[in-house]
Amino acid sequence: MKTIGILTGGGDVPGLNPCIKAVVDRCVEEGYEVVGFRRGWAGPLNVNPDEPSEDWRWVMRLNKAVVRKIDRSGGTFLHTSRTRPSSVKSSEIPAFLRDQYSSPESGGTVDMTPHILRVLDHLKLDGMVTIGGDDTLSYAARLHQEHFPVVAIPKTMDNDVYGTDYCIGFSTAVTRSVDFITALRTPTGSHERIASVELFGRNSGETSLFAAYLSNVDRAIISEVPFDP
Repeated sequence: MKTIGILTGGGDVPGLNPCIKAVVDRCVEEGYEVVGFRRGWAGPLNVNPDEPSEDWRWVMRLNKAVVRKIDRSGGTFLHTSRTRPSSVKSSEIPAFLRDQYSSPESGGTVDMTPHILRVLDHLKLDGMVTIGGDDTLSYAARLHQEHFPVVAIPKTMDNDVYGTDYCIGFSTAVTRSVDFITALRTPTGSHERIASVELFGRNSGETSLFAAYLSNVDRAIISEVPFDP
């Protein structure tokens, strides 16, 4: 029987647990076993193939019974982190690997991809499903370059992952932004002021654009268009 691994990384959004449940249910129906990693890429990073009895700290077997209720709450029951195995700080290197991977100079990082590949082989995984944003999926792409099968599910409120029209988390970000902006109109008007609202987006203005349109604001500024304050 083939085995699939799954993890979530980066910020948490309400759609993560339903996504995990959907993946697990489909995999089980197709005859696959599913292994969930705790805390994103920190999971496989901290698995020690030489101490299999400790795998449970970072790995859990998933089936329909385990995930049956998880979609009743937001976030991710697998938990998350912003760990990126291709650039690990010295403070994040697991103790059992410090002799094998020399500590980087101050401010430097270490690429621990060989260890990740060893862990995936140790757990006999045939592929990975990674749910996350830029950091999580860029490392998934790195595994793809190492010829390890990966399915990437984009999760980012910025909606800025190339190749997809809609990311998990985007709808909630827009909806809550509209609610907050609408509520802000009351004190702004009462005090005869102008309110300026800054939203997430970094290099993508889609969250700001949608929220501005739906809440009928007076001016919308997005990162893709130069502006003069």
